[in-house]
Amino acid sequence: MATSQVETVNAGADKAKIAAASALVLAALVAFYLLSRQGALAQWAALIVGLAAAVAVFLTSEPGRQLVAFGREAVREVRKVVWPTRKEAMQITAYVFAFVVVMALFLWFTDKTLEWLFYDLILGWKK
Repeated sequence: MATSQVETVNAGADKAKIAAASALVLAALVAFYLLSRQGALAQWAALIVGLAAAVAVFLTSEPGRQLVAFGREAVREVRKVVWPTRKEAMQITAYVFAFVVVMALFLWFTDKTLEWLFYDLILGWKK
């Protein structure tokens, strides 16, 4: 029998933190527009401070911690990737371009053949 792992999550506190972060974003936007007579510096300062506070509150919640953990895992996985050398990348790019040209020629030839078949032979609509 498999054992299930139980996680204790304070859902109410996390919902309150997300609501507070949302309220801070809204307050930052309102402050940005209300401070239009104070000058651009005051507007942008209020916006940046409000958004930074919202991010800080969000990152203390469980979804915020999960987002940070996901980002760390993504960086760890990217470090495992073996990237191609410049020569390999150029060769692959050349293969892709060659394939695109061949496919374009094939589709053009197919289109013209079907045009000739339908319009000239079957329907008799000569240009």
